Amino acid sequence: MKVPLSELAERFGLRLIGDDVEVSGVAPLERATAGELSFLSNPKYADQLESTSAGAVIAREEQATRAKCPVLAADDPYLALARVLEVFHTPQGAFSGQSGLASVHADARVDDSAELAPFVYVGRGSVVGPRSRLFPGVYVGEDCVLGEGCVLYPGVTLMAGVKLGDGVIVHPGAVLGSDGFGYAQGPEGHVKVPQIGGLEIGDRVEIGANTAIDRGSLGTTRIETGAKLDNLCQVAHNVTVGPHSILVSQVGVSGSTKLGTGVILGGQVGVVGHLTIGDGSMVGAQAGVGKDLPPGSQVSGSPAYDHKTFLRNAALMPKLPDMAKKVRELERELAEIKASLKKGDDHDG
Repeated sequence: MKVPLSELAERFGLRLIGDDVEVSGVAPLERATAGELSFLSNPKYADQLESTSAGAVIAREEQATRAKCPVLAADDPYLALARVLEVFHTPQGAFSGQSGLASVHADARVDDSAELAPFVYVGRGSVVGPRSRLFPGVYVGEDCVLGEGCVLYPGVTLMAGVKLGDGVIVHPGAVLGSDGFGYAQGPEGHVKVPQIGGLEIGDRVEIGANTAIDRGSLGTTRIETGAKLDNLCQVAHNVTVGPHSILVSQVGVSGSTKLGTGVILGGQVGVVGHLTIGDGSMVGAQAGVGKDLPPGSQVSGSPAYDHKTFLRNAALMPKLPDMAKKVRELERELAEIKASLKKGDDHDG
């Protein structure tokens, strides 16, 4: 498929600078060929505009003079790239319609426009909305609701009562609505506390591969509109992940914690239970959060503390051995001075 730059410019509100050539794909600056579109979002790589073989590039208007090819000028090249890529993106899954090898309970409702691959299971009382796509091996338990345009990739599991909004994407192996980790201590050992709450996923949420989100114990676990969860995240029972928040790979959020709007948790962040993380807070990778964070917090480290202070401390860490050596030398010199002064005092006495 070849697309004229003028068509992309009109469709996505970009300004074409240079000739109206056709492009058939997208590639990085260093690998793009004459028939491909590339992009520059980081000024660090601006020199590559002069050497790239790309047929055209997406860049800020002020960078256009450095390019040897036509430019689609954008205020935010990376955002423009994300939209343009949809033109060239081929959706996965070469199936259509509803396979006779899918198992749909008689009391379930599947919209005629939904697509079910072989070996999908849809349980009693569940609803699959218009234009949703369920890949092979998807399990939808009893009384689940899938909104419009959801995509569940292979091996996704929805336990009973899970509700998905519109446009939810769930990547392979994710498990939604499994039991939360709740036990009472009895004389015979750990007694399981039945997890009878629900799980609600808002519109346009994306959930990464092998991520696990627990149902509520009594209440409801919520992943709100526009939130994005990377691969291998764990969200415990009764947690709320606020709108447009981002959880990067291997994040773990303990039970009943509430994340506000636009919170970002870096890779491998751990958050203890029953906390409130304020709107717009940012937590650096591998941090351990053990107390509430007010809105707009920027923290790192374990236990987490102010990010700027963390960076200063991190810069000092490699110097600590030399500093310790100097302190020992100073202590020895001080001890010698004290001994000399004491000897002088004794002599005077």
